[in-house]
Amino acid sequence: MRENRAGEIVKSATVYFRCERYVEVQTEDVFLKDLGSLQCTDRNVAAKLKSLKVKHFPKDKQKRCVISSVRLIALMEKMCPDIQVQWLGEPDVLVEWGDVNKHKAWQQWCKIVLVCMVSLCGTAFTIMAYHNDIGINDIFEEVYRLVMNREPQGPNVLEVSYSIGLALGIIVFYNHIGGRRLTKDPTPIEVAMHNYEYDVDMTLIELADREGVEEDVT
Repeated sequence: MRENRAGEIVKSATVYFRCERYVEVQTEDVFLKDLGSLQCTDRNVAAKLKSLKVKHFPKDKQKRCVISSVRLIALMEKMCPDIQVQWLGEPDVLVEWGDVNKHKAWQQWCKIVLVCMVSLCGTAFTIMAYHNDIGINDIFEEVYRLVMNREPQGPNVLEVSYSIGLALGIIVFYNHIGGRRLTKDPTPIEVAMHNYEYDVDMTLIELADREGVEEDVT
């Protein structure tokens, strides 16, 4: 409740806004609805605020920025003075403009193939180098002599079993085979990528605040 200039009691609308930490947009214009979830009992106020433009990315400048919650609240109150904003999300949001026309489809496929080849060759080299370092062939041969009491002739059952067990262990550990999950839990790679993305986002936000390039109220 508030009083207007005529002294009349005016009921103010409460706006709940949950802001994301990182947002990627596909156009150079960034609207408030792109940054999070907005809820208000007044549908007109909600529709008006969702269409509020908070940022425009020039094509010849940086495609990334950090916007503070204080600036967003100021823009919301400027558009709709008779509101009370309840902020529920992150104090700052990192916004990045991803130009969909910049990357061609064939370029994306080439990058995917390159990353897969590097990962495959790197993993195979690591496993072979580790086995060579510990002399696993000598261990298998010695175990075979102790158990069978004779010299091994070519690949033995220990080597075949170990190879199959290694593949199964990797599948179970990473909780993923092909396009299917073994369980509903996130895979170790997804957890590592989530932590990496969080650290990168927080570092960029802190650097923007430290360098004074964060978009705040003036």
